Amino acid sequence: MAIPPSSTRTMPDIARIPRHIAVIMDGNGRWAKQRFMPRVVGHQNGVESLREVVRACRDLGVEYLTVFAFSSENWRRPADEVSFLMSLFLKMLEREVASLHKNNIRLKIIGDRSRFDERLQETMRKGEALTAENTGLTLTIAANYGGRWDMMNAVHSLLAARPELATSFTEEDLHPYLSMCDAPEPDLFIRTGGEKRISNFMLWQLAYTELYFTDTLWPAFDRRELEFAIDSYQNRERRFGRTSEQLLGERAQKGDSVA
Repeated sequence: MAIPPSSTRTMPDIARIPRHIAVIMDGNGRWAKQRFMPRVVGHQNGVESLREVVRACRDLGVEYLTVFAFSSENWRRPADEVSFLMSLFLKMLEREVASLHKNNIRLKIIGDRSRFDERLQETMRKGEALTAENTGLTLTIAANYGGRWDMMNAVHSLLAARPELATSFTEEDLHPYLSMCDAPEPDLFIRTGGEKRISNFMLWQLAYTELYFTDTLWPAFDRRELEFAIDSYQNRERRFGRTSEQLLGERAQKGDSVA
């Protein structure tokens, strides 16, 4: 497996359309509360928003979409809400995998699966297996996931596989054991719902990602809102440690417009 370049070690290619978008889908409960509805209704409507964003990413040519569905800290929520979220996740997988496969979308699920019941774990495995050879958009769902867990799990897995590296290993040594080892680092990170935190999501991979925060609650986030985020991304200057003058010089050498 070819290792995607690291933004702290090499210069990634920059495309007008983000190659990889990561999303924290925040605000489901508040969306429902504003409408005097139970929080679970917000989660149900959030699934509809995810469907629309997946379609939009596919149409726009985004190659990877990674969404934070359930964090390792979300177990702290009320037990009835957690139970509903697990049930909703199972139903979504059972209903959507065939459609994903039909549309050449690959499904990947990252996170610690050990706390999920066997039926949900088996549904995850079947969905990933069915879509494994698809070559279109890769949809990654982070469930019972945390960025710190990801890094610690990678270190433990590396040392178990290669104990000779116990006293010294490199970023390149660690990379194959990270959850997102087969994907490029996100170009654009979106968080809905007005909060301005990354909340333990993809801590390693977001090192040079462009961050976009919106007050729009997730159930109201649609293709138009996604295009707003991409437009913001397209107006950023991605320097990766260099100066603006260096970028202008590189563009001039390539014959690109510097206007």
